[in-house]
Amino acid sequence: MRLLLIDDDPRYLALVRHHVTCAWADATVDGYNPRVRGPLLPEFLAQGYDTVLVDFGWKGGDALAWLCELAARPGFAPLIFLAEAADSPAALAARDAGVVDVVVARKLDHEHLLAAIRSAALRQRAAQAAWRGADGAREAQTFNGAFLRGYRRVRRVAAGSVSELFLAESVDAAALVALKVTRDVRRADGIDQTFARFLQEYEIIRGIRHAHVVRLHDLGVTDDYAYLVMEYFSRGDLRGQMTGPLPPLRALGYALEIAQALEAIHRAGIQHRDLKPGNVMIRDDGSLALIDFGLAKQQALEMEITDKGLIFGTPHYMSPEQGHARVTDGRSDLYSAGVVLYEMLAGRKPYEADTAMGLIYKHAKAPVPSLPESLLSLQPLIERLLAKRPEDRFESAAVAAAAIRRCIEEQRRAELAA
Repeated sequence: MRLLLIDDDPRYLALVRHHVTCAWADATVDGYNPRVRGPLLPEFLAQGYDTVLVDFGWKGGDALAWLCELAARPGFAPLIFLAEAADSPAALAARDAGVVDVVVARKLDHEHLLAAIRSAALRQRAAQAAWRGADGAREAQTFNGAFLRGYRRVRRVAAGSVSELFLAESVDAAALVALKVTRDVRRADGIDQTFARFLQEYEIIRGIRHAHVVRLHDLGVTDDYAYLVMEYFSRGDLRGQMTGPLPPLRALGYALEIAQALEAIHRAGIQHRDLKPGNVMIRDDGSLALIDFGLAKQQALEMEITDKGLIFGTPHYMSPEQGHARVTDGRSDLYSAGVVLYEMLAGRKPYEADTAMGLIYKHAKAPVPSLPESLLSLQPLIERLLAKRPEDRFESAAVAAAAIRRCIEEQRRAELAA
């Protein structure tokens, strides 16, 4: 049994969870706080849930409007309305909208609640069985030629030479997900590096559980395809936030989360090697997550994702040693993080040039640029992150994170004193 409760009170979530687990010990009751996370995405049909419960009110919200909008989505999971009173106007409107049942919210009748959930679960299972047998169901579960049961294709997001990326809904994850599919193209020598690299991206990050690293839901191989299922970021990437200089505290907060993500992957023996705003995603609660490990290198793996002696990455964000194809370590990622931080604070990249080689030269030889005069208190942090020699940078992401925390505290004090 898996339920979703739309409400803003964690205590009420705990109460509902208690009632449910008394009947189904292994049940899952997920909470969705609309005040923090905003509206449910229009493509989401809650197909991984047996039912969705909507509480009658939360601060600044209109639960009935939410319920009616969700009920109008074709294929959305069965709904239960937790009403202020059984005969309230909202309760009557909820019944008209087609909910399975209305349960009084603040004096939960245990048996009534469980009966409503059972009815909803039966309705959901019947609806899913009917959908699986309907015309077009197989096509809706096919991604770039790969039939993937348990995933509903929403739309194709991007197509590249190696893989295609789709927005899909996962029944198991009970969420919208990013689903990447690649085909195993056989070569005459029997080796397909792109297919191997695709699989290795999963090997690199599957063991990392960190708040600021992308969550992986699934990996599979079917016929001549491999697929990778990751969390989906509806708010896009950090680049979309950088339309100009960001407020210092906000930029430093983002930089701290990036440093914490790097600390986690470096501890696992991984270098990212392509850190840039486009690879830093924003969750619906505003937190960041590092993605795209396609150029990463893990010391424990026999096969490297990239070949020695070749330059990979994005020149605007490359460390001097990476740009010159020298040996790199975690301090190279810290340099890239410094470039991102400078850009967030100044509203421009630290170096510009007409060619990639011109950029690589400037990263290695040009002086570290100065921040605007109002931000000169943060210049020592930028100087340390963008030091030309790795040994002159912070020795680790953990040390860099501690330095950024100190800058955040100093910036807060300065803003309060202003």
